[in-house]
Amino acid sequence: MTTGSTPAMRLLSLDDLTIEDERSFRHVGLYAELASILRRSDYRFRVLPEGSNASWDRAVFLNLTFWGASGGGDVLVDTTIPADVVAHVAWHHLATAALVPAGTVPSAEALFLGESIASAFDVYLVGRLLGHSPESSFLETQVPAMADCAEAAGVSAEAFDALLATVADAPERAFEALRKLLFDATCTLFRATSLDDAHRELVKFDDHPLGCLLHRHELSNWVLYAKAYALRTNEPDATAIAIDRALAAAPVSLDWLTKHWVDGSL
Repeated sequence: MTTGSTPAMRLLSLDDLTIEDERSFRHVGLYAELASILRRSDYRFRVLPEGSNASWDRAVFLNLTFWGASGGGDVLVDTTIPADVVAHVAWHHLATAALVPAGTVPSAEALFLGESIASAFDVYLVGRLLGHSPESSFLETQVPAMADCAEAAGVSAEAFDALLATVADAPERAFEALRKLLFDATCTLFRATSLDDAHRELVKFDDHPLGCLLHRHELSNWVLYAKAYALRTNEPDATAIAIDRALAAAPVSLDWLTKHWVDGSL
């Protein structure tokens, strides 16, 4: 039993943390820019108090359950943070700045667009690191998890290897394919009115080139959080929809994001 008051989580900047596996990302210029954005904005992470059962499970629970909470501040177990998480957090920070005016409640589309960009960036990093940093701890965790998800979807080991080769050959294209898949799937599932309706919609994504990775992501958390906390409206978010279309139409969507979001923040 815990007695007395619970210690507050510490608020630490990126410079207060040790970034794990950052050397593996040294050839990815966009990673350095994303990290710089968090430093310039004085973004603060929340670190679980020592001696308070500061476990990975607790941090994951808090992050998944309150991922769109006001004020941000991703929860860490201690003062270490993986390099890929730095990029993920930075994309969320940029999406909030672009899609959620200060003092307003985010729309479901804004939440889904921000999360789809941040999550799809992982597959871009996989593609960039496969040929340059094969010993990366990021690859050691991400690739087996992707393989397990693909296997559960009925993809053979040979087909998964071919998928990885495609991602490595064109990381930017893989990013946009997954971003669009995640955004379209969550927007569709958010509007589903029944279990059967949701299943019918999910099946439509089975033939997508990256459809086998759909359940690699915590889509239930995205949808349930949006249902609980997103802005209540009958009309889709015009700004988020316009950006989604601009990204889909751009020759390289990451270039669009760099020009309109990253460069402006730097």
